Amino acid sequence: MGVLDMLRQREKSLAVVGLGYVGLPLAAAYARHFDVIGFDVNKAKINKYLAGEDPTEELGSEALRQVSMEYTSDEKELEKAAFVVIAVPTPVNGDKTPDLKPVKGAAEVVGRHLQPGSIVVFESTVYPGVTEDICLPILEKESGLVCGRDFKIGYSPERINPGDKVHRLANIRKIVSGMDAEALQEIVSVYDTIIDAGVYPAPSIKVAEAAKLVENSQRDINIAFMNELAMAFDRMGINTAEVVKAMNTKWNALGFTPGLVGGHCIGVDPYYFIYQAELLGYHSQIIAAGRRVNDGMSEFVAHSVVRQMLRAGIDAGKARLYLMGMTFKADCPDTRNSRPLDVYRWLKDCGLQPMAVDPLADAAEFQQQFGVPLVRMQDVKDADCLVFLVDHREFRQLQKPQLKAMYRTPLAGQQQVLIDVKSMFSAAECQRAGYAYWSL
Repeated sequence: MGVLDMLRQREKSLAVVGLGYVGLPLAAAYARHFDVIGFDVNKAKINKYLAGEDPTEELGSEALRQVSMEYTSDEKELEKAAFVVIAVPTPVNGDKTPDLKPVKGAAEVVGRHLQPGSIVVFESTVYPGVTEDICLPILEKESGLVCGRDFKIGYSPERINPGDKVHRLANIRKIVSGMDAEALQEIVSVYDTIIDAGVYPAPSIKVAEAAKLVENSQRDINIAFMNELAMAFDRMGINTAEVVKAMNTKWNALGFTPGLVGGHCIGVDPYYFIYQAELLGYHSQIIAAGRRVNDGMSEFVAHSVVRQMLRAGIDAGKARLYLMGMTFKADCPDTRNSRPLDVYRWLKDCGLQPMAVDPLADAAEFQQQFGVPLVRMQDVKDADCLVFLVDHREFRQLQKPQLKAMYRTPLAGQQQVLIDVKSMFSAAECQRAGYAYWSL
């Protein structure tokens, strides 16, 4: 009997290891078809799921409460699984080298409870070779089993876009791969049960691993190009948003815009490629240059904030300055690798007293993790300068009177400063309203 048949007949369970932005939606989708074990070492997170709370907001608490699965931080429960998906984070170290500790740790946990006949699929983003050369030996060592004879492995790069309510797990085509034809067939059949858009069988695990890095490196490079243009246009006195609007009238324009690039994918994955290429004697040029440009944007934005306040006649050191948006992207509560947080730190280092605002981020967790208190939107008042770093829906929906009410009346010779990194507002309208307006 194949693994899919065992899952369908509920003789065995499917386990998802790592219940974050990737693992939770995946586990929930599978739970509509199979018995699912959702495992995470974070007991506080497990307790929230058991209480029907979704801190990721990928499913939403109401949808989460309709899902029937076993949430656990007890690794022994994994012994009931015949199909295991590992979806843990793969961050970078301080020196921008890959931090494989989470995926190695997950492999150790799974290996300790791996059952003969099982399939283990990795979804964590890694450089080519990690699944077979690093994780496979860990599984064998911890389990005492032999890969190929006693169990199989595969790789399927995650493609979830946090905060995106249009492109969801089911309607994004899924790349899958297996160590051999038999494993690939089983893995395809299991993923086919939840992916409406279908799956793409990659010819090898290394191809699937590389595809994920290329996807995000490509986006990183294109955004870096737009950021470089924005910095140049700033010196030329040209509005970048207007240039983009004009450029996008051509059929083959790519539609990228400048901005702060953080998070756990685009701001991280290119470093995995750079690292592996360096090990093999190739020095990345384009991808490394894109990373340098994007990593430098926080400093550029921070300096632009100070410059605009000085031009508006405001004493930057005494200004009431609010930074609007601390998550790494719009409409998402995730603060990992937050570039807006870097802007906050740059301004603090310059002697300013910025205040952080984000309606989506968990205020208690944010202060505990970063030591930065979050101001509620309704408490933003008497501002000299508002800096919109992320284009959350709550910010985009602000009406002119609401925006105006956040400022205090400027003194003679001063202007209210509006920094609009993502060009949410009309530059012409803001200038007519009397704001000293700047956008990236």
